[in-house]
Amino acid sequence: MFSAIDISASGLTAERLRLDSISSNIANANTSAPPGQQVYRRLVAVLAPGRGKGPVGVQVLGLREEDAPPRLVHDPYHPDADEAGYVAYANINIVTEMVDMITATRAYEANITAINTAKSMFIKTLEIGRG
Repeated sequence: MFSAIDISASGLTAERLRLDSISSNIANANTSAPPGQQVYRRLVAVLAPGRGKGPVGVQVLGLREEDAPPRLVHDPYHPDADEAGYVAYANINIVTEMVDMITATRAYEANITAINTAKSMFIKTLEIGRG
């Protein structure tokens, strides 16, 4: 009876995880690492279709780090510069993160709308049963 709400709730969980990873990526976009240490790597939410028969939601598998090389910037006076004067920064594209954030936000809102619609339908069904 409540499968529509359960499916949308799984979507809410997935989009929240996406938003969490995007927020972390944006916050670390300009972080650097000293030579010999690993720079922050972009986090990506790993999602899969839910399991079962009939309509299913989404399954959250977790987060994974992207394997992209760091962005190198020549700044010999930076405290994290290597011997050649390059600083390793997180390879994060702010524009990509902003687009992903808008997409995740819209998907979250769509799942909320689906939950509210299902709830409204259930209430109408109960009212018909009473009347």
